[in-house]
Amino acid sequence: MDKLERSAHKVFKLKYHFVFCIKYRKDLFLAEKYIETFKKVCLGMEERYSMKFETIGFDEDHVHFMLRSLPNYSPSQLFRVVKSITAIQLFKEHPNLKEELWGGEFWSDGGYVGTVGEGVNADIIRKYINKQGRKGEQLKLFDFY
Repeated sequence: MDKLERSAHKVFKLKYHFVFCIKYRKDLFLAEKYIETFKKVCLGMEERYSMKFETIGFDEDHVHFMLRSLPNYSPSQLFRVVKSITAIQLFKEHPNLKEELWGGEFWSDGGYVGTVGEGVNADIIRKYINKQGRKGEQLKLFDFY
């Protein structure tokens, strides 16, 4: 069981399940280089934004992840921060992506965010993320804790 997080005048435990889809549902996450860049960027964001990526699961054209955060950030703020920073860094490290995605955005508009309760709920979502993938070993799952 996760411990409670603490800050100046708060005790909390906030977790979210996010799903982002690549623009045009392109199967770019079949390439390991994009997965590695995404993971590296997520690890870099953890300290700067006081968040923790617990589990990340990649399918060919979308990513699921479970994220812990401070109560300072709303789910929509986390959504925006993670989408924008990962897209900027992916385009920066892989300039050819702009051609692959017709010069536009990395992520599709929208996505999914849900809150994650403790215990069984968190375990169910972790298993759900783990079972994603359409073609056997295609899903790449990483535990960050």
